[in-house]
Order: sequence, then structure tokens, then C-alpha cells
Amino acid sequence: MSENVLLEDFNTILDSELDVSKFTHQNIFITGATGLIGSLLVKFLLYANIQQDLNITVYAMIRNLKKANKIFADYLDDQHLKFVVAHLGENDLELDAHLDYVIHPAAVTQSKMMVSDPVGTIKTAVNGTEEILRFAVKHQVKAMVYVSSMEVYGQFNSEAKVTEKDLGFIDLTSARSCYPESKRMCELLCTAYSDEYGLNVKIARLAQTFGAGVLTTENRVFAQFARSVIQGEDIVLHTEGKSEGNYVYTADATKALLFLLLNGETKQAYNVSNEDNHMTIREMAEMVVREFGQDGEKVVVDIPKENMGYAPDTHMWLDNSKLRSLGWKPTKNMILSYKSLIDWMK
Repeated sequence: MSENVLLEDFNTILDSELDVSKFTHQNIFITGATGLIGSLLVKFLLYANIQQDLNITVYAMIRNLKKANKIFADYLDDQHLKFVVAHLGENDLELDAHLDYVIHPAAVTQSKMMVSDPVGTIKTAVNGTEEILRFAVKHQVKAMVYVSSMEVYGQFNSEAKVTEKDLGFIDLTSARSCYPESKRMCELLCTAYSDEYGLNVKIARLAQTFGAGVLTTENRVFAQFARSVIQGEDIVLHTEGKSEGNYVYTADATKALLFLLLNGETKQAYNVSNEDNHMTIREMAEMVVREFGQDGEKVVVDIPKENMGYAPDTHMWLDNSKLRSLGWKPTKNMILSYKSLIDWMK
């Protein structure tokens, strides 16, 4: 059942505004291939190959071969999948092959790591991204997409929708700021590499991404909510849930990154979000219980004493009109996104 949900998503992308035929006979390098975004990009491109005979070769950068073999178990016999084992930021990335495109989603994404190892988080982001930018220049790629985050905006308390030109406050006395501030620095590195070396690099500021394809190890709040209702348990919030979330469905994000590779403007940043998928964490929890609860589950608030590394409350609504103006369209609202997520997780 779960694989079917993913294949339905992939077919939707193939029938969409993304002209995947433009990647015919191209070599595409993807970092963080065992993460959520990276794994979906790899699987989609291999699926597109089979459906449309595109002859795309995917170079999947991974750290752990055992983990990669598990995630890509169904694709290991595919001659178009090549694993590249390297450790981001440690300058051990070597590849003797022609490349056409690079997508760079690899990053530290666990909040707990951001507060327990802020130095490592910064080094992985900044040193790792510079390594990939150098690599892209060396291979003279046609285009690169750097996967940034909506966290670059910092904290907002504005009623207006947030466009790519806006920047909020980041508290530099908080170790948790290692993530958004290093993402800002990575975006600036992209600009610098474009100006100095002529690299055609575009930036995707991703909203929180979830849906079919999430990994079994996923523990972010959306996965916890889904797991709770699948198991018939109350949803427990570890904050008041006042922070406003901006979300985008996994297949819509996958499509957006490939779409930007082909259509995005050099040095430009684009919000990748679904404006209809905007609500507080509390509202999301209540929606999940209402729509998918089985037997009287409810939302419970239980705030722990220790620092869990959660991002500070923010009130921000991401404007996606810049990406939509290129022709990209999101497809799934929150209820449909959760339906697919729950079907996949079951």
C-alpha cells in the first residue's frame, strides 16, 4: 500500500508542469541522498527513467552504505544509480565523472543536534556547502540548487506574508541559532560563488516538508502526530503550540527543486511552500485528531523542563508567489498531505 502512495505522487509529478524530458541523458548529483528530500529526488528520477526511458544517471552522495542499501533496497540493481560515499565538509568528495546538475539538500536537521553540537552544525553547513559549490564549479555544471530553509527568516511578528526580500531577527546569543544563521551564510556563499566563478546556482527556501516518503526514523512533530493517531493515542504537545507553521507536501517540494534547476533565476531565492498549508502547531494537532482520530483521542500539552532544542515561536506566513510566477503549482492541502503521510506510515 505505502509504495503505491509514493508511485501515485511520482505519476502526479510526471503529469505536471515539470518538463522532466529536459533531463534526458543528464547526470545529476544529489547530496544527502539518505535524507527525506534527497531520497525522494533519487527515487523519483529513477522512476521517471523507467516510465519515460530518460537515461538519467543519478549520483547519490551518502555517508553510510548500509543505510543507503536499506533506503534504496528496491533500486540496487538499477544501473542508473551510483552511490558516492563522502562526508560533507571533510573534503573527501571525489568523483571522476561528467556532471550536468547538482542539488544540495544535505544538512543537520535534528533540533537536538543543533543544541548539543552547534559547532558541528555550523561546520557541516558552511564547510560542506562550500565543498559542494567548489565541486559544482570544478564539474562546470549547468545549474545547481541549494536547499535552504524558511528558518533563514528568523523571528517575525508580522501579519503580512513574508517574501524573499524580508529578513527577521536571529538571536546570536542562542546556540540554536547555529542552524538559521549558518543557512544564511550558505546562501551568501552561493551568491559569492555565482559572482566570482559564474556558477548558475539557485536557492530553495523550503517550508516544513512532509508526506509520503518520510523515513522510518523521522521524529519531527508532523510524524509524531501521525504516529499518535495511527496508534490510537492522544497527541502530546511539548510547547504551547503557538508557533505558526508553513508546510509543503513532499511531492510538491521534490517537483519544486527540479523545476528550479531548469527554470529558476541565478542567485535568486524562492520560498517553497503551500500558502493554504499555514497554521499553528496547536491547530495542526487538533486538525489531525479531528480528521484522523479513531476513538476520542485529544490534544494534551506537556511542557518538559529541559531544553529540547525547539526553534523559538515565530509568526510567519510564507509567500510563494515568486515560485508560482515561474509556473510551479502546489497540489496537496494539509488534510490530503496527512492522509498520504498516514497511508505511507501504516
